[in-house]
Amino acid sequence: MTSPEHALLLWTALAVVALVLLIAWARLNAFVALTLVSLFVGASSGMPLGSVVRAFQEGVGNTLGFIAVVIGLGTIVGKMLAESGGAEVVAERLIGVFGVRHVHWVLALVAFVVGLPVFFSVGLVLLAPIVFTLVRREKLPLLLLGLPLVAGLSASHALVPPHPGPLAAIERLHADMGRTIAWSLAIGLPAALLVGPPLGWLVGRRIPATPGALGAELSAVAAGHRRPGFAITLFAILLPIVLMLAGTAAAVVWPAASSLRTAAEFVGSPIVAMVVAVLAALYVFGIACGRDRAELLRFSEECLGPVASLLLVVGAGGGFGRVLDVAGVGRAIQGVASGLQLSPLLLGWVIAALLRIAVGSATVAIVTAAGIMAPVAAAVPGTNVELLVIALGAGSIIASHVNDGGFWLVKEYFNLSVMQTLATWTVLETLFSVVALCLVLIASLVA
Repeated sequence: MTSPEHALLLWTALAVVALVLLIAWARLNAFVALTLVSLFVGASSGMPLGSVVRAFQEGVGNTLGFIAVVIGLGTIVGKMLAESGGAEVVAERLIGVFGVRHVHWVLALVAFVVGLPVFFSVGLVLLAPIVFTLVRREKLPLLLLGLPLVAGLSASHALVPPHPGPLAAIERLHADMGRTIAWSLAIGLPAALLVGPPLGWLVGRRIPATPGALGAELSAVAAGHRRPGFAITLFAILLPIVLMLAGTAAAVVWPAASSLRTAAEFVGSPIVAMVVAVLAALYVFGIACGRDRAELLRFSEECLGPVASLLLVVGAGGGFGRVLDVAGVGRAIQGVASGLQLSPLLLGWVIAALLRIAVGSATVAIVTAAGIMAPVAAAVPGTNVELLVIALGAGSIIASHVNDGGFWLVKEYFNLSVMQTLATWTVLETLFSVVALCLVLIASLVA
């Protein structure tokens, strides 16, 4: 590897350290700190100064173009779910059926299933009100429930098609879709259960975390109105998930020219599905519970205030990752990893992991790693390409840190400091990555 590539990786490492110090020690606003280090890395890497600014803007725009709409709409659904008492209804049923002692295991399972057809951020905004309500009702540690929740969602997002990363890897490696889905379910769910609930139990009482302004919005219950029933509450929560799943299924069942497929994919797109969910929530949790239009307007406006800061920070995290990508950090990592003499499964995991740490995006990591591994897999007889897809997904999720928008999303939702997020979310993602790799290697012995 050439000297400029060494220098680039050094500047990147310094930028990450500087970012943590600016936020944790200097107490600088996270959005401002992310902007500063993004400009610093871009300028120090030799990028034209104008390109640095454009790359940061692109990263912010690409991240928020989807996440801002989904989180905004999802927060309204969550607010209505909380204010109506719907979250209380679901929490009571979970406690009644499974008991307090097992609820964190149940949340990990529910999150994994919910995460199959939806993006990580969508699942988080839909299920967070239930977590916040359980924390308030049962006086449970927030991270005891929060970490299993994000473990289940993260496992689905990283390993299971039709999420974009695994889907792209399947295409590049010419893997079989059915076998890949079967292996991703057989490995992803056990890995999430092995990591999420135990880690939540271990750190839940050791790292004090309390719901912030957003948590208060999504767990407050207004008195004086009737509560929705459990069945209708479950319907409203699952409606966007079912719509997205139908949109995905339509692409398999009907040909591209079919008008039914076009309509299903439109309604099943995350933004349209969440708009439908908001309209359903306004009726199910509002009008049907005896609330007037003025109250519904007030609820939908109140809940969006705490989201503004979250979105700025998540967007800046995306901008930082984009600057690193354009600066060529990913290519520098490829140069390091390409000389490693490892089995294809382990080599793929290492390359995806290094790319993830460098550029922050799990999707970029798995897609890039799949392109690197495609000729390797073809050249090594007996390589199980379906398990290789899972290994790449496991590597692409390791060590989420300050250049990942998901890091800031979890930090803001659970009201954590940067150091607390590194000690919980980053550790969770790393443990999941390693456990999933171990399960892949075990599966390769019998596949």
